[in-house]
Amino acid sequence: MWLDVTGSGKNIVLEKSLEFAVRIVKFYKIGLKKERTFEPIYKQLLKSATSIGANINEAQSAFTKKDFINKLGISLKESRETEYWLKLFFASDLINEKEFKSLYNDCIEITKLLTTIIKKSKENNKL
Repeated sequence: MWLDVTGSGKNIVLEKSLEFAVRIVKFYKIGLKKERTFEPIYKQLLKSATSIGANINEAQSAFTKKDFINKLGISLKESRETEYWLKLFFASDLINEKEFKSLYNDCIEITKLLTTIIKKSKENNKL
């Protein structure tokens, strides 16, 4: 159930989620070098952010439209959890404003893409 959201032959949400996960992995590595005390919340961010793309990727092999929507729904939940962790990092001064805005805006963009894809998939399938 591969979805080309732009008509360009590329799966933009899959690409963006992978790029975002790579950024989060790098942020995690740098953050732990600075301060190991906060490892549990760094891990939470790492898990939720990397799960977004993993579930989008898994959705590409869905056997049914319902399964496809379900997997993207999990990705959407993970992206919203990631938004929370990023806000917490910023409010706790574990990330500066420039880093926060960049990561947060990328996460919001993925959230919006997922929301649109899920909505259109439901409309097309009349679920």
